[in-house]
Amino acid sequence: MTIYNLGSINADHIYGVEHLPSPGETLPAHSFFTGLGGKGINQSVAAALAGSNVVHIGAVGPDGGWAVDRISGYGVDAQYIRRIETPTGHAIVNVDQNGENAIVIFSGANNCQSIDQIHRALDGAGAGDILLLQNETNLQAEAASIAYGRGMKVVYSAAPFSVEAVKNVLDSTTILMMNKVESEQLCAELETNLMSLPVSDIIVTKGSEGADWLCPATGEVLNVASFPVAAIDTTAAGDTFAGYFAAGLDQALSIKESMVLGSAAAAIKVTRQGTADAIPKRAEVEVFLEDNRL
Repeated sequence: MTIYNLGSINADHIYGVEHLPSPGETLPAHSFFTGLGGKGINQSVAAALAGSNVVHIGAVGPDGGWAVDRISGYGVDAQYIRRIETPTGHAIVNVDQNGENAIVIFSGANNCQSIDQIHRALDGAGAGDILLLQNETNLQAEAASIAYGRGMKVVYSAAPFSVEAVKNVLDSTTILMMNKVESEQLCAELETNLMSLPVSDIIVTKGSEGADWLCPATGEVLNVASFPVAAIDTTAAGDTFAGYFAAGLDQALSIKESMVLGSAAAAIKVTRQGTADAIPKRAEVEVFLEDNRL
């Protein structure tokens, strides 16, 4: 089976700072580097490193050749990444000494997706395949509708959070993924509760409190604990979880097994600085799980 991902591709400019800046404050950075990132490509890289066949659908600008080369190097199929004139997306990421971050994103080429490209990419897809989506591109609702109509699982990460974006995609979503804050915002905006949402499955990540799976149809709830580690950079932890989780489903693991796999990969990621380039390989995750059974 194959995981398809309509997702963002960014150059991440990452600055290490003592604390996250307050309004009007100028801070010196004690470190800086640029790496491959974007919620979309982070999830594609994670799923590919977890051992799944991954096709990324996206766009970069004239300055994005390095990103496509790097993406291909991780084993992600990059044939449906368009080269356009709009600059490649990028992010300014401030990371404090506790590993917490604050991020500013320029969307650039990420908001210039092509519906024809999406149709071509999904032309051979069907039941058993997965489409990953996030909120850093345009045409999410259109892609979700195409995939859902083909019988694919649609796994939607509702981040960066927008209630309108969620409402547009919800009817074509199979698995809705949010963090705890996003889930609370969604319920407040829609004046409902999680168990009333029209999706098959819901995953809520809660940081050190682990992650919950909820099944609205049956009322079932399952919690998977997090792995205690010393975090130095939480950037892309949720994306790592999402990519590994999707790979688990793709490889016929249960929901719980997929969540444990994602939690372990995210735990390793937060001990490393960076985004896509800091996501662990499957072999590292397997060793970690052997040493840290929940």
